[in-house]
Amino acid sequence: MQFYLAPMEGLTGYVYRNAYHKYFPAADRYFTPFITNKKMSSRERNDILPEHNEGMTVIPQILTNQAEDFLSLTKELREYGYDTVNLNLGCPSGTVVAKRRGSGLLAWPNTLDAFLDEIFSSCDCRISIKTRLGTTDTDEWEDLLTVYDKYPLEELIIHPRIQKDFYKYTPRMECYRTAYETSRCSLCYNGDIFSPDDFQNLCREFPDTEKVMLGRGVLQNPWLIGMLRSADPAGSEASAPDKELLHAFCEDLCAGYARVISGDKNVLFKLKALWIYLGMSFTNPQKYLKKIKKANRLAEYEEAVDALFREQELIL
Repeated sequence: MQFYLAPMEGLTGYVYRNAYHKYFPAADRYFTPFITNKKMSSRERNDILPEHNEGMTVIPQILTNQAEDFLSLTKELREYGYDTVNLNLGCPSGTVVAKRRGSGLLAWPNTLDAFLDEIFSSCDCRISIKTRLGTTDTDEWEDLLTVYDKYPLEELIIHPRIQKDFYKYTPRMECYRTAYETSRCSLCYNGDIFSPDDFQNLCREFPDTEKVMLGRGVLQNPWLIGMLRSADPAGSEASAPDKELLHAFCEDLCAGYARVISGDKNVLFKLKALWIYLGMSFTNPQKYLKKIKKANRLAEYEEAVDALFREQELIL
């Protein structure tokens, strides 16, 4: 079984990936937050630089609906040693969808087909796709699968929700089953795996599952990949969650952001986004999270975090 770390904009950039990889069970692949420009910005380039991703298998993700831009980016990524890229057809953000990018392109299967035909006929990189089931209705899904099956995808990563679902409701597993039973693509499942029970339920329903992508679950519980490997009959025993180790990770992450981002406010913006998820792993976190949210200086943030670790326990 392979486990991937999902790309999450503003959260899983190279500073987070390095700190995570140092302290917790490694992912088999780390997917970068999406690159959107025809030519990478300095921020995007920093995220994929080999020296910022040592010891990790990193897959750059591209968000575009223009074949020319996709091919320009893959050529640039090739210069940094990348031979595999991921196409984002899953982002549900309204601003992205309005431009017919991400899951917004799924409403236009003929346009999508023409786009894929052009990039697969011209690109010398392996291409995987991360997709949703459609935009407004699951009736779109079978037509999309027909399109995907025409191309030699490295893999098809499926988040079984439509765009309109965002992250609400339960994943539409009947649609995932359609792909599981009929698609010629190598599949990776993505969506709502937060615990070993969730993982075991998936494996019971889909016993040939070989790859799972995790996002919010890992942000909430950084030991999750180790726990899932332990739940896999072929996996290894997981180490127990350790509060001191997690505290060290948080300190390392804070220091990492402070080295590359100027100003307490900008560093805190990154850290506060993570605590939306990580806070759920503690007993009685509310008053501490409130202080973290209100912090305007790193000293205030660190005081709130230290108190949380000192006074509460992990509930993983």
